Amino acid sequence: MPLTVVRREHVHLYAREPRSRAAKVAVDALLRLQHAEEQQLEQARTESGLTKNEFLTVRYMLQAHRDGRAMGPKDLAVMLNVSNASVTKIVDGLVAKGDIVRVPHPTDRRAQVLEPTVQAAEKIDSSYARFHEAVVGVMDHLSSEDNEVLARCLTQITDALAGGAPTPVDEYTVDPDGAAEPIDS
Repeated sequence: MPLTVVRREHVHLYAREPRSRAAKVAVDALLRLQHAEEQQLEQARTESGLTKNEFLTVRYMLQAHRDGRAMGPKDLAVMLNVSNASVTKIVDGLVAKGDIVRVPHPTDRRAQVLEPTVQAAEKIDSSYARFHEAVVGVMDHLSSEDNEVLARCLTQITDALAGGAPTPVDEYTVDPDGAAEPIDS
């Protein structure tokens, strides 16, 4: 297969051509951004030396730590959508690599809390630095009006993709019925 087809295949995902040239340019730009983000995330994961689930675990743990939320193995099983045995294997590997430590739960003597190490934070932060710097750098140079239009358009796309499902307070806190819950509950 010619490389030109392979390189451009990711920008031809729409089932219906956009109605205007400007809309096509915008859709193509959005698809190129999505592709660039996927490539950057895979590069970050590869540079970290972690498997996909290990990388996601460290990301989740780091964000929870920064948000002041305690995370345990059961939380990871839900977030990664894997079995408890798989989580144990992932956590054991990350502990051996020095990326996660197990600490006693502050209120439940039977439970453990997982904490990312400084090494893990540096690994993830350095992996994402280029992507975040590029995004923030461009957004910082847009006018307030352009940022408002961009935010509104991206929100409309996100809402359309969600198909009317309620947006959770955060992507990890959902009650059994699927409704969003505040983190404090």
